[in-house]
Amino acid sequence: MFRGASAITLDSKNRITIPTRYREELIVDCVGKMVCTVDIQHACLLLYPLPEWEEIELKLCNLSSMNPQERLLQQVLLGNATDCDMDKNGRLLLNGPLRQHAGLKKSVMLVGQLKKFEIWSESAWQAQMQQGINKIQSGEIELTERLLDLSL
Repeated sequence: MFRGASAITLDSKNRITIPTRYREELIVDCVGKMVCTVDIQHACLLLYPLPEWEEIELKLCNLSSMNPQERLLQQVLLGNATDCDMDKNGRLLLNGPLRQHAGLKKSVMLVGQLKKFEIWSESAWQAQMQQGINKIQSGEIELTERLLDLSL
């Protein structure tokens, strides 16, 4: 399970380095094989260990290519899906279209989201967090039954 936000750097060869604390789990779970695609709701990327991505692919495969909304989702997620193999130093290459979608420059945030990671530009991540905190504090977010049941 992945959690926490890590400040990392996009190097001159457009690679990110996965923090050491995640590497062993990724090597055991997927031999460092991962898939990165765009997030359809935010200007960030989604990075999945290969077994987790394969579950997403099965769900996408079950969508109808004749339904315009379902086909569009397949096109965006699968069309941007890129295999990323972690090298022996824990680095992953991010291609141009992926970097462009997330507006990635040098300062990047890798955010654990249990079974996957999100990859954000540092400034976009900070803005997203501040916006989220403001919405929660102002009561703008309606607490669903499941959220009310969550005891922190």
